[in-house]
Amino acid sequence: MKKYVVSFLLCSPILMMGQSAVDGFRFSQSDLKGTARFMSMGGAFGALGGDVSVITQNPGGIGVYRTQDISLTMDLDLQHAVSSGSVSPSVSTDQTKFLLNNVGAVFSFNTNNYLFPNFNLGLSFHKTASFNRAYSGNIGNLKTSLSNYIAGVSNQNMVTDDALNSTDAYSSSLPWISILGYDGYLIYPTGNEDMPEWIGQWDSGRTSGSGQFSIVETGAVDEYNIAFGGNIADVVFWGMDFGITNLSFTQQAFWGENLKDALIDEAFVNSNVPYDSNLVNGRADWGLVNNYRASGTGFNYKLGLIFKPIQELRIGLAFHTPTWYSIKETFNASLNTRYGQEQSYSTEVTNGGYDGYNEYNFRTPWKFIVSAATVIGSRFILSADYQMDLYKTMKFSTYNNALDYYDYGYGYYDDPYDYYWDTRANTGTPAYLTDPFYYTNEDIKAYYKTMHTIRVGAEYRITPRFSARAGVAHSFSPVTEKTLDNRQTVFTSGTQPSYQLNNSTTYLSCGLGYRYQKFYADIAYQYKHLSADYHAYTPDPQEAGIATPQSSLSLNDSNVVLTLGFRF
Repeated sequence: MKKYVVSFLLCSPILMMGQSAVDGFRFSQSDLKGTARFMSMGGAFGALGGDVSVITQNPGGIGVYRTQDISLTMDLDLQHAVSSGSVSPSVSTDQTKFLLNNVGAVFSFNTNNYLFPNFNLGLSFHKTASFNRAYSGNIGNLKTSLSNYIAGVSNQNMVTDDALNSTDAYSSSLPWISILGYDGYLIYPTGNEDMPEWIGQWDSGRTSGSGQFSIVETGAVDEYNIAFGGNIADVVFWGMDFGITNLSFTQQAFWGENLKDALIDEAFVNSNVPYDSNLVNGRADWGLVNNYRASGTGFNYKLGLIFKPIQELRIGLAFHTPTWYSIKETFNASLNTRYGQEQSYSTEVTNGGYDGYNEYNFRTPWKFIVSAATVIGSRFILSADYQMDLYKTMKFSTYNNALDYYDYGYGYYDDPYDYYWDTRANTGTPAYLTDPFYYTNEDIKAYYKTMHTIRVGAEYRITPRFSARAGVAHSFSPVTEKTLDNRQTVFTSGTQPSYQLNNSTTYLSCGLGYRYQKFYADIAYQYKHLSADYHAYTPDPQEAGIATPQSSLSLNDSNVVLTLGFRF
């Protein structure tokens, strides 16, 4: 089984331990965060300007300023996640986080020149993305087992019993999942001792069971910005922004299975449970715990323009370069098992308890934004943005462009694949032989497509001091239909077989603003709904009749945001 999956694993050993397209997408996402005014209007500020948040969206908006502006934005994030399977009851998970969204200042310098009346400088801290999330659930009526997936990987890699029995060090020569599965008795060799046929715990037509999962994630992408801008005759407003980003992400993921023999008794599982060197009936409850941590720094550049042909119309254009990251990651896994009528417990860990380690460079997508807004008198604003995120342009590359420095998984710099890549570099051989990230970058093109986002916002000035605002934003799925429909093998990284695929994201927001002389205060409420799917491990497109465990996710955030500021 898993012939398609493992054929890639054989050609590309890095995929068994290194980074994946799924990681790249996670690190490239951004949230609709900023000042309360920005969030209450759905983030539709690309043609407006005059707000600290616009520095990170359309820097041309900094040219609109004629006074100094200092502001601070705080965010109370209430999260509610619901998972639901086809036959399992839904499970809810809640948590509350306090965030510092934005701190910024804009300084405007009057030049006393009609053609170039002012030059502005902006400085800001901006939380581009928050990774804080927790969800869990149950998946009933399993059709197969992760243990059978491991058996398929082991068979296609021609793993022997002797090889697995002689090591727990996770070099590239053996799939890590085969070692852990063997140590935890998830797989069992049958037939020829020199070239065994590995089997998992699932016996088709005889076994039934359920799975449980839990994901806890923390971290953020924080960006520090310095922006310059100005205007030309109060008709064209321009700006550019230089951003430095800090990325931090941690994840603890659990996947467990409880298997039963549907033909005998619920207290027993199928006949594929090892006991005293034999396969017997017995209980089999086990859980795989994965720990992953990534951190990195990056930089990017943004350029924007706002064109105001008449007072009632503004048009905005902006483009964002990718963020170029240098990322370090560590990972480990443990397997807790319970077997036999006596329910004996055991725990196995990856690589003798030592963390795996990787270091690499990563490039996020290019982004383009087109905006339009109308300003009617001094009372009403209506604005709209269209944004393209070119996710196919994400790319992984070697750290410092030095292949022999790259660490393929668990701290072994002198493993055979260092030599493999070094001796084939710059020899005219195909890219998949010279680039250790070739298959990962090909996966990006297979899994993801351009994400389209539409944002619309409005503001009405009720009195000279009070304003009311509302907005909506929608991002369509960035995942290809083939991947969403389980017709695409999805490779993951480190020791984590599970992954999440996003469908669509919708934001609804409203807010109020208050102005008194130089002081202003804005408050906003934003509701975010993300529809996604959890997968315990990848499906095999060649076995369409066998469904791997999957659960629908409804991830909902309610944000209460307060901005305090001064303009002088």
